[in-house]
Amino acid sequence: MASRPRPDSALAKVAGRRNAAAMRYSIMLAAFSVAFASPAIAQQTDDPGLEVSEERLRADMDTIVGFGTRHTLSSQTDPERGIGAAVDWALAEFARISDTCGNCLDVMPIGRVVEADGRRIPQDTLVRNAVAIQRGVERPDEVIIVQAHYDSRVTDPLNATDAAPGANDDGSGSVMVLEAARILSQRQYPSTIIYALLTGEEQGLYGAGILADWVGEQGMTVKAVLNNDMIGNSCGSDGFCDAEHVRVFSEGLRADSTERLRARQRRFGGENDSPGRNLSRWLADVAEDYPDGMQVRQIWRTDRMGRGGDQIPFLDRGYPAVRVTVAVEDYEHQHQDLRVEGGTTYGDTVDELDWTYLTRASQLNMRALDRLARAPMPPVLSANGAVRTDTQLQWEHVDGAGYYVIVKRRTDEPHWREGEGMILSFETSASGAERPVGSMIEKIVPVRADDWIFGIAACTFGPVCSPVSSAVPGGAFYPLPVDSED
Repeated sequence: MASRPRPDSALAKVAGRRNAAAMRYSIMLAAFSVAFASPAIAQQTDDPGLEVSEERLRADMDTIVGFGTRHTLSSQTDPERGIGAAVDWALAEFARISDTCGNCLDVMPIGRVVEADGRRIPQDTLVRNAVAIQRGVERPDEVIIVQAHYDSRVTDPLNATDAAPGANDDGSGSVMVLEAARILSQRQYPSTIIYALLTGEEQGLYGAGILADWVGEQGMTVKAVLNNDMIGNSCGSDGFCDAEHVRVFSEGLRADSTERLRARQRRFGGENDSPGRNLSRWLADVAEDYPDGMQVRQIWRTDRMGRGGDQIPFLDRGYPAVRVTVAVEDYEHQHQDLRVEGGTTYGDTVDELDWTYLTRASQLNMRALDRLARAPMPPVLSANGAVRTDTQLQWEHVDGAGYYVIVKRRTDEPHWREGEGMILSFETSASGAERPVGSMIEKIVPVRADDWIFGIAACTFGPVCSPVSSAVPGGAFYPLPVDSED
């Protein structure tokens, strides 16, 4: 697979490559000591992907499909069959995982009663998500969400009684989320990780909307949402197979855009620089660091043709979110009644899964989550290049950043070019907090802004870098205020 230029490929050599004349701040060796407040966190550089256990994935899958159906409209009270038993088991499993890490997870059902909608919710229905929260030790309000939908269905979306094993759709994502909680909870991270098994997806993305609202009510800053929906098979309905890639879907124009923002994007760019799009680029770079592991094929649209997933409610609220899914879909083994018809077997059953593929897709998730939880928040970058032959870049320092990498690409290029690092001098305030000398940081780039799009990543001295935030209207990794002019 051909490698493209990457913003973090110069990180290890950043000090030797910097242009001293362009630096606005001196380099101090002491800066390396402030990458993290906790030495234990800074030492976590092993590969959590290697800890993924196919045996555990299989065992969880057997339990999950054993509930018969996980349809959102199925029984909430039957102790052995239906969505109620399934969610209760997931909460208990999260609690058991928490016991192994000294009660490091806050386990809770996050849900509400959804009123009948006249479509796929025929009567008022409790939609309950199983959620476990691993609080960050430095920036607990800065969160990464890894999620999958836990509910299942057959051909008729209102059939809540027939067997609906939902092995690939989306038992595959669900067992990965449980495995992520087992592996990553044994570590400490600066940022918070939320592990979520959502229900109500097949009835209208209700569980995701409930969780997205709850996150906003808590005042959390969402760095990334990885929605894993069907990550367990490698061959499609037509016999075409691709065991080397997952697809990552990302939106172009922001779902929370305003009329003013769209007008500014038409004039100044930003159609290809939403936070989700840059999260997708970042995931592809993470995959390339492991050439023998699962690779990413980026799909630059919000979801598949005529389809949807649980990343959409988060996008609607302005949060960076992507869908991770199989490279090719097998339509005979999703949303189907269990049957044999015309010599073809239908149904989303365990025997149709590719366990090697699911294990490798899970490994990619572990590696991405580990980096996201250690990386700082992407800064908000502005670029001023009007009527001048250079470009003024400005941003405010973000907590946890030891240095920054400036990247650029021509307006017709899809990927970021290799970046230039910028290490800062730090000072200690009267309160003991360490910040750069001057919280507003500036860099002058000797190129005309009209021909380029600029971006920035915040990095620790690990090094671990955030996704890139673009200096275009709507390029920041934050929801847009209702009265926003950007």
